[in-house]
Amino acid sequence: MIEFIIEEIRRARVTAGMTQDRFGRGANFSASQVSAVETGTRALTREYVRGADKALKTGGLFERMVIKLKLDGEPSWLREWIEIERKAESFRWFENTVIPALLQTEAYARAIFASTGVLTADEVTTRVAARLDRQAILNRGKPPQMTAVLDEGVLHRPIGGPDVMREQLRHLAKVAGDMPQVRLQVVPTGVGAYAGLSGPFVVAMLSADENLAFLDNYLQGMVVHNASEVAWIVKAWESIRSEALPHQQSTKLILEVAETWN
Repeated sequence: MIEFIIEEIRRARVTAGMTQDRFGRGANFSASQVSAVETGTRALTREYVRGADKALKTGGLFERMVIKLKLDGEPSWLREWIEIERKAESFRWFENTVIPALLQTEAYARAIFASTGVLTADEVTTRVAARLDRQAILNRGKPPQMTAVLDEGVLHRPIGGPDVMREQLRHLAKVAGDMPQVRLQVVPTGVGAYAGLSGPFVVAMLSADENLAFLDNYLQGMVVHNASEVAWIVKAWESIRSEALPHQQSTKLILEVAETWN
């Protein structure tokens, strides 16, 4: 569906006789950014869609299409990262508060969204569906490799209650056993202070020479494109991973904690 929106915007631009440069000026984007979106090397964001509506004087047509086609299940600021997820060859993922989004069960995700206190029941349902849709990349023909490191505190945080937590942790162990491309590691509580206390992040490798990172916060996340900044995050990742238990020991610990949720 995203590709459909991109193609329709491009078609409208060409029909209007606009070059990428002229269109970009009207949409507040550079010609190179327009080219990147049209060729699929840059994600289609809500800001781009709004810019297209402005440049083409559509009265908000394309933004309404995005909403109508339910391409907005996750918040708009996350759209760029979701497109990156779909193209990534591998992930280095660290979480110190919750289970990684791509590994969450439906009940766990629902408890996360419901806990915000600012979403309606319908909005929670939509967000949950969108999150589960994202997980499809792990089951595709050539799935990305994913190494997820979790702080042990994540396993003990009572999100959704005992039944939800037990199901979630058993799901993690099952994924670790059934999907050889997914590796799980846990940083034990006894480690004390370590680099992971600064917060969660994800590093996605799109190609051998292109890494992007994602930093999350309460208001919105940030995609990090700058190579030197991404390299610094990768160094933090290596430091964090050095404190974690190996995959097999981590899976064993996850299952042990799962059985304490009763």
